This record gives sequence, C-alpha cells and structure tokens, in this order.
Amino acid sequence: MTSKQRAYLRGLSSTIEPILQIGKSSLTPEFTASVDEALAARELIKITVLKNCLDEPSAIAQMLAERTRSQVVQVIGRKIVLYRQEKDGKIVLP
Repeated sequence: MTSKQRAYLRGLSSTIEPILQIGKSSLTPEFTASVDEALAARELIKITVLKNCLDEPSAIAQMLAERTRSQVVQVIGRKIVLYRQEKDGKIVLP
C-alpha cells in the first residue's frame, strides 16, 4: 500500500464510527472471526481498544492484520483502522 492510498483510507476512516471493541479478554478467536466478517462486509473498519485491555493497541493491530490478512491503516491512541480489499471492490484506491 502506498502512502497516497494510506492517506486516502485515513480520510475515509475519519467519518466512520468504531464497530468493534476490544476489552480485557483481548484477542480471542471469536473476536478475530468477527473482525474477519466485518472486513468482508465493509473493507474498512475502525476498532476501539478499551482501557481495561492490557495489551498495546499497536501490537493488537499488527496481530489482527496478520490473522485476518488485512492491512493496518493507522493506530491513533486507542483506535485501530484496518483495511482489506475484497474482490467486488467497494472502495477504489487511487
């Protein structure tokens, strides 16, 4: 992913609301499956890491990206933005 594409996705992500939250149980197989389903449906998702989660948001983002074959767009504070392009291509990158 180029920096221009990443900047475009960051702009799109600024208007969307977080759809998932990671709590004290951190990354479970069920949570990873729900992230995978959300990426299949939306391509670009935002996740909130709650304060009771002891893991670092950047480490969680990297692990989720590996497990779901997606890319980390950005991690700001406790917000994670992930992107995975689907075959039908709802989001067209520049």
